[in-house]
Amino acid sequence: MTAPPAIDAASRSWRRALADLQAGLRARELWALLAWQDIKQRYRRSSLGPLWITVGMAVTALALGVVNSALFGSSISTLLPSITTGLILWNFMNGCIVEGSETFIANEGMIKQLPAPVSVYALRTVWRQALYLAHNLVVYVVVLAVFFGKLSEPYRLVDKAGALLHPGLGWGMLLAVPALMLVLLNGAWVVLLFGVVSTRFRDIPPVIQSFITMLFYATPIMWSMDQVRVMNQDSHEGFGSLAVNLLQLNPVYHFVEIVRAPLVGQQQSWTHWLVVGVVTVVGWALALLVLRNYRARVAYWV
Repeated sequence: MTAPPAIDAASRSWRRALADLQAGLRARELWALLAWQDIKQRYRRSSLGPLWITVGMAVTALALGVVNSALFGSSISTLLPSITTGLILWNFMNGCIVEGSETFIANEGMIKQLPAPVSVYALRTVWRQALYLAHNLVVYVVVLAVFFGKLSEPYRLVDKAGALLHPGLGWGMLLAVPALMLVLLNGAWVVLLFGVVSTRFRDIPPVIQSFITMLFYATPIMWSMDQVRVMNQDSHEGFGSLAVNLLQLNPVYHFVEIVRAPLVGQQQSWTHWLVVGVVTVVGWALALLVLRNYRARVAYWV
């Protein structure tokens, strides 16, 4: 097997890396059409078509809500909306990480035949996951319509400073819009970074598959942070405090809460915005660095 030709220094420039991103964004008709075709192909000859995405999410959220409510004695009216929004956001992030790590490998044929910017294939994956997210948001709208009365009422649970942790639904729900845009923005650098690295090192995708399961159970999606907060109120140095501190180290927790909190009437902490902002800057810096140095090698690695 012959080694790939050396890449000249001119191709490894920030200007060309940014030009690749700009060209990819301008080709939105291409990656948007390809992403929609991916969904149509997946549900080809199906009676409900892409609506199966919504049905699958609804069944999963309802089953987890009923089971967890019975196990932990929590109210279904507060637990189900939290689980639903958590699952919707997790599915998007999980898709960007898992499918993003194979985005260039899966597009091998097109990369070798179509002279398109590398970012087009990353945007194709992100847009496909965004369409899944849009379908799943229908489930949240239904849950919100059913439990709106309960979610609008303030909860009595307060933190140590006396702040109301659950003020109820209000105009604060609008904060979910910029938060969701921020999550989508992070999905793009995740696909770019993991996609290029995984194309070079093919052992990365299986490692991600193993790690993602552990990350799911370490993120408050199927269980509520209220349980940990209650333990934290009863102990200054016990398990509750330790669990809360450990959860703060999980960046996925902050990405989930920055969107979920306003959607279910919970208090949104500035810490979530700070962590997400730092991760966004660092993540895009790494993705641009990888795109600058290895963009031209992707076609030889696939």
